[in-house]
Amino acid sequence: MGAPNQFDVAQKRSLPVFGEDARARFALNYPETPHVLTHHLDLHAMLQLDALAELAGQLPESSIEFNRGDLPIGIDGKPGATGRTIEETIRHIATSNSWAVLKNIEQVPAYADLLHSLLGEIRGEIEAKTGALMKPQGFVFISSPNAVTPYHFDPEHNILLQLAGSKTMTQFPAGDARFAADTMHESYHTGGARELVWTDDLAAGGREFAIGPGEALFVPVMAPHFVRNGPESSISLSITWRSDWSFAEADARALNHHLRRFGLEPKAPGRWPASNRGKSIAYRALRKLRILR
Repeated sequence: MGAPNQFDVAQKRSLPVFGEDARARFALNYPETPHVLTHHLDLHAMLQLDALAELAGQLPESSIEFNRGDLPIGIDGKPGATGRTIEETIRHIATSNSWAVLKNIEQVPAYADLLHSLLGEIRGEIEAKTGALMKPQGFVFISSPNAVTPYHFDPEHNILLQLAGSKTMTQFPAGDARFAADTMHESYHTGGARELVWTDDLAAGGREFAIGPGEALFVPVMAPHFVRNGPESSISLSITWRSDWSFAEADARALNHHLRRFGLEPKAPGRWPASNRGKSIAYRALRKLRILR
């Protein structure tokens, strides 16, 4: 397949990707409750394999990550390389036993347009709850059959749209220290890894969400999760954004990291709609004064 037909792309985007029922369901559950939505993006030309391989060639190396797909739920550090190029990995995803992500696809203008169009459809619902939509980003995940994305968390509000194949995400309650200790949050927000420690006794606290083409899943900020791909190759698109609340939560976690170094036991930030503004202001002021780094 050659480059995406931009006329077809524009025609596809002229119809709402999130219908009225999906937007109503999102408005009801955002920003703290995971839920499945319907969407109409599953046949989008820009998100098919050959187009994604071409996209990978346009992105900087720092925006590409790929590794083996047959991983355990819990890992220690980043997995090693597969020996293939990213283009080979994507074009042969059905047999390459790989997991790949193209990060910040908005660096390429056509994909930036797509991302902003999708988020524009739900901007009103987002901003009614968490204020200005900030730092929009897009990530494409390409996975071999039965690949596993290990246990981790992410700092963004996230909607994962399934485009091809199927996957099951197991989510755990965001902000619950049983599933990600406060010190793990604090480490992440001061430069540590997003991968989390997994033990099998955690499984009972998870909730499984199975999604296929035409379905999407909302993931709250910092909700621990892992993903198992289905028996076919998978393509998924994450559209993500930040908010004043998510940035304040991150600042509060970072401040707590420094407070803990002085022997204190700081209180964890509150989940939405609780405000963490006080700690956020304090942390930013201390950084500005170069008291904290």
